[in-house]
Formats: sequence, C-alpha cells, structure tokens
Amino acid sequence: MRGYLGLSRPGNAGMAGVGVAVAALVAGGAPAFLARIPAIGSAALAGALFTAGGNALNDYFDRETDRVNHPDRPIPRGEVSADQALRFASLMFALSLAAAVYAGILAVLIVVVNFVVMIAYEKGFKARGATGNFLIAYLVGSLFAFGGAAVYTGDPAVLQRAFVMGSLAALATAGREIAKDIEDLTGDVDRATLPRRIGVLRAGAVAALCFGLAAAFSLVPPVFGLFGLPYLGAVIVADAIFIYSGAVSAKNPARAQRAAKYGMVVALVAFLAGGLLG
Repeated sequence: MRGYLGLSRPGNAGMAGVGVAVAALVAGGAPAFLARIPAIGSAALAGALFTAGGNALNDYFDRETDRVNHPDRPIPRGEVSADQALRFASLMFALSLAAAVYAGILAVLIVVVNFVVMIAYEKGFKARGATGNFLIAYLVGSLFAFGGAAVYTGDPAVLQRAFVMGSLAALATAGREIAKDIEDLTGDVDRATLPRRIGVLRAGAVAALCFGLAAAFSLVPPVFGLFGLPYLGAVIVADAIFIYSGAVSAKNPARAQRAAKYGMVVALVAFLAGGLLG
C-alpha cells in the first residue's frame, strides 16, 4: 500500500479535489453549492482520482530518469513494479470517469479530453520541452472547470469565474513546471526540456514570465466585477509569492516550485474570500 500511495501522491490528489470543490463554491456561490453537493462531491472525487492516475502514469514513464532525479519514488525504490504502476493508473482513470458521470456530461467530457491530453503528453509532448509544460498547466487549470461544470445551470458568470481561476492556476503551474525542469536538468538526458534547449537562465526567465503573468491576471477579476476587495487583499499575498518564485527560478528552482505551491494555496484562499465575502 505504501508504494501505491506514493504513486498517487495523496497530497497532490487531495489538493486537486479541494480545488474542484473551492471552484464550485466560488463559481456558483453558496446557494448553488448547497443545492449541488452530490454533483460537486462527484466532480471533486473525479478530479482527485484523475490526478492520482496521472501521477502514477508519470512515474511509469519516468521510471528510468527517476533513478537519477527522484530515487525515492516507488518504482526506483522497488516498492511497486512498472506493470503494477500502469495498472494502478488505469484503475484510477476508470474510477475518475465513473465518478464524473454523477457530476454531469460536462465533467465527463473534461475527463475524456484530459485523458487524451495526458496520454499525448506522456507519449510525446513531455520530451518537447515547453509544449509539455503547458499541457500540464492546462490539466491543472482544467480542475477548476470541473467545479464550474458541477454547478453550471446556464449562468455565464459561473463559467467566467471558473475560467479565471483555471487560467491563474495554469500560468502558475507552467512556471512551476519549468522550474522543475531546471532542477531535473542533470537527469533529463532523454528529454529536450526548455532549460536543455535554451539554457538555465533563459528558461528561468520564461518561468518568471509565467509567474508574472499569473500575478497580473489575478488583478483582472476586480476590474470586471467578478470579485471584490476581500479577494484583492488576499490575492496580493499570492502575487508576492509568485513574483518571488519567478525571481529565484533559475538560481534555486527547488525553492521556486515549493514557493509556487504555497502561492497557489493562498490564491485558493483569495478566491474563497472573493466568492464568499464579495
């Protein structure tokens, strides 16, 4: 069980489920959230299971480079075999699709599209540097679409709020993914990652640009009246963390990606403040 838990990365999977629930609450408001709790719970479960499957699939395809970059992961440690990891990933994807059925047709479509994107990423785009980074960014951002889909009943503002949250998460994730590639430069000998193609300093600049765009984009909702001052007060803290992550991306990529994780948590708090307090 320890090996399977390691494959799923329960912290990341749990964060994905929480993100879906937060997105539903913020996008639809408290009344819609309470009226659609079964659908939201199913969407959150689908998001968590899909993330667990994606993590396991990633470990399966990265099993050789992880012997250098991440020797503490379950496959290099011998806790699970490659075949077991692949079967576990398949099970998680199947359960995710089953859970999405109870969240509605939009959630089912998101799971299907994301599965195609995940396979395309692992089979080809991962080795092509920035393209793979932005596909992962899309996958993370799409988790907020799960939340919007679970509470959407025809009000376009619901989808607008979900789009804003997903876009900010996607930009921050793109910066974090590039920082991870900088950190893993030594072991990524079989991938044309961005730092390998253009150098660490330039890749760090691209990561900083992504973090900076995330900070800039976070200021859009108050302009269009989607969120008010409580959101703005909290999101400024997240923006400061994102800017810091960008500033240290090239020199200390491990610290940059850790800080970006905290920034995304603070951003979730900001969205909650905006959705519940105005």
